[in-house]
This record gives sequence, C-alpha cells and structure tokens, in this order.
Amino acid sequence: MKHANQNQVKLLLHACCGPCSMEPVRLLRERGIEPSIFYANSNIHPDGEYEHRLDTIKEWSVREDLALAEGTYDPKRWEDVVGRIGDAARERFGVIAGDVLDDGALNAGAFGHGREAENARRARCRACYRIRFEEAARHASEHGFDALGTTLSVSPYQYTDVIEEELVHACKKAGVAALFEDYRPYYDNATKRSREEGLYRQNYCGCRFSDEEAAAERAERKLERVEKKAREAAEHAEERAAEERARRERKAERTAYDAKQARKRAILKQLREANRGEAPAAPTDSAPSTPAAPANDSPSAPATPAHGAPATPAASPNDDAKKEPTC
Repeated sequence: MKHANQNQVKLLLHACCGPCSMEPVRLLRERGIEPSIFYANSNIHPDGEYEHRLDTIKEWSVREDLALAEGTYDPKRWEDVVGRIGDAARERFGVIAGDVLDDGALNAGAFGHGREAENARRARCRACYRIRFEEAARHASEHGFDALGTTLSVSPYQYTDVIEEELVHACKKAGVAALFEDYRPYYDNATKRSREEGLYRQNYCGCRFSDEEAAAERAERKLERVEKKAREAAEHAEERAAEERARRERKAERTAYDAKQARKRAILKQLREANRGEAPAAPTDSAPSTPAAPANDSPSAPATPAHGAPATPAASPNDDAKKEPTC
C-alpha cells in the first residue's frame, strides 16, 4: 500500500468491474479495511455493455455485503475529452494493438506499431484514468471518505505506473489520500474466482478503442494458430503420407484376405450341397445270401408225386455205400 495510513481508514474503492474487484476487496478486508465501491466508468461502450457490467457488480456487492454507489454515466463528456485523443491516434496510426510493459517498453508482437503509436495510446489511457479518478476523488471528498483506491491495477493489460500517477494526482486535487496497490499478482486468482462464481467477464477494457484493439489481437492470435498448424502439417507431411500408404496397404491386404476366405466358404458350401443330393448305392456281390433252411433230422414222409407223374422209388440204405466219396 502507498500514500495512506491503513489504520481505520474510510476507503472509497473505484471499481472498473465485478471480477477485478474480488481480490482487492478480499485483501483490504484481511487488513481490517472495509471499502465502499464506487462505479464510475463513462468510458464503457456501448451503453448496453455499461449496464451489463453495472448489474454484475451490483449483484456481487449484495452477496458480499458491500456498499456501492454509481457515478454519472456521461459518455459524451468522455468522448469530448478522451475520444478526441483516441480518434487522432487512430487516424494517424490505425489500430494500436499489442501489450505494453510498465516502463513503456514495446511488446507489440506481430502488430509492429512503433514508439510514437505506443505513446499515443498511452496518452489516451492516461486521459481516461484521469477523468474517472477525478470524479471518484470528488465523490470521496464530498462523502467523508479518507482515501481513494482503484481496482484498475488488477489487470496486467493496463499502464500500472500511469494508474498510480493519475490516482495520486486526482486525490491531491480533491484533498483525500491515495491508497494505491499493484494488484496484478492476484489477477489469475481473480480470474479463477470470477469464473467459479459465474460473474460476467468482458473481453476488452471498456472503451470503443480497446474493443477494436482486442478484436484485432484475437484475430491475430487466431491467424498465428492457423499458421502454426500449417507449418506443423508441412513438417510432418511425408510422415503422414507414409502412414497413409501403410494404411492403404493394410486395407488392401485385408480386402484380399476377406475375398479369399469368401471363396473358400463358397466352395465348402457347394461340396456340402452336392453330398446332400447324391442317391444311395446298389447292393454288391459281397452282400450275404439268404441262408438255406436247416435240414429236418426226423424222417419225412415221402413226397407225393404229382398227378400223372411216375413215382420215384425210395432209396435203400445200401445205395449210399455204392456212391463215390466226396471231399
């Protein structure tokens, strides 16, 4: 903390949005400071976006049992002061996109804007901080607050050094103490908490210039991803081609194997059908003959000769002795 005694201080905390207020409020309460929220952001464009952010911080403040006051939403005055500076820079340099460092060192990435363009954007943001902090400092002075702080320093995409300078300037002018802290180390935690609690999270700072710049940066990042993917595809093109050839060969081998198996199954089916349709075989000479009736040992009566046929005389026992022996 800087520029104010923290013991029993009555603090007005200028807030840009709900998500950026979460960690500053938590840290201040841990130090025994109960802040009151002041939402003064005439920079936000369009007015529907302003209302959306206001509703979000109101709902969150109720849950956190925080006092909240709304400043005057005056986008015309903001345009007269800040918009004029931004338009002049836009006309001269185009869209000034890319991140910056605290000391003004350029980190523009693929956008390649120069030092003059960066200074023009810095001047635009300074004017925006000033008009909001001066309104907040007047409110603090008129309502008995000892000090004024801000949540703007949570974001790593802001000019933190300029935020501190303009906060001190506005507080000195209004006769209140400046309570400044660099909250950027808590940005990731603020992001995590706001997502967990379902708070609306905007994807640009607020003004029409930042909306345009953020859109250009997202488009540039998307193009970079596409180009990277194309480079990787080119680097691995031969490898993928070899994999595709191997895949086709395996498919052809499988197709040939399946066709061969289908032919074998067809042949087996034909053989089974042929066997089922064949007639039964005729008996051969080797089949056993019908056995002769057994001889009757008991003396049989002489056969009666047929009518008209001469009777055959009965053989006598001496007749067998006269026959030739057989094998």
